[in-house]
Amino acid sequence: LASFREVNTAGTLNLARQAAGAGVKRFIFISSIKVNGESTLVDSKFTSSDEMAPEDPYGISKAEAEEGLLEMAKETGMEVVIIRPPLVYGPGVKGNFLNLLKLSKLSIPLPFGLINNKRSMVYLENLLDLIITCIDHPKAANKVFLASDGDDLSLTRLLTLIRQAMNKSPLLLPIPPFLFNLLGMLSGKSELVDRLIGSLQVDSSDASKYLNWTAPYTVEQGIKA
Repeated sequence: LASFREVNTAGTLNLARQAAGAGVKRFIFISSIKVNGESTLVDSKFTSSDEMAPEDPYGISKAEAEEGLLEMAKETGMEVVIIRPPLVYGPGVKGNFLNLLKLSKLSIPLPFGLINNKRSMVYLENLLDLIITCIDHPKAANKVFLASDGDDLSLTRLLTLIRQAMNKSPLLLPIPPFLFNLLGMLSGKSELVDRLIGSLQVDSSDASKYLNWTAPYTVEQGIKA
């Protein structure tokens, strides 16, 4: 936690303090949906007005940075805009998304044909478009926005789209989700299984409401890229 705070909290607030002192009018902070929490129930979405509930050191450090920035906005008059993205994907993506790409490349059936979870993601170009919109939109000042493509995917649909973009058949076997949960418990990997088959949805309607913003690229275009 101390290491995350050093960079994400103290580092951010130090930069913002210097920006305010230099006369910067608006400071845009890329936070994280982890400020809201790690998961949602299916069809229940995090909103920008929810009470923050971070669960890990990364999320805690981002939440503390947000609080410090909004306080600084009151003290200095510098406008602050906070954007909380969920998983960001695009060319060069790493982590679990890259692992899914590698799995999808293999010409073998995958056991994910019955995973009806819902996860919000944001294609990199969509996130950049939202950031650009927030640079000078008058209604963005001192607001928090959740970013997403506006099209939440199940793991089944995500893998189908990935394989279709690779000109492959989906080849997904209908294995019941409870078997993955059981495997996670037996192997001590429940957290990993939750990230794979659990839900995490965000309500990005505030960006539409205040900024008249909609994602310019579809999920299909993002995944193909």
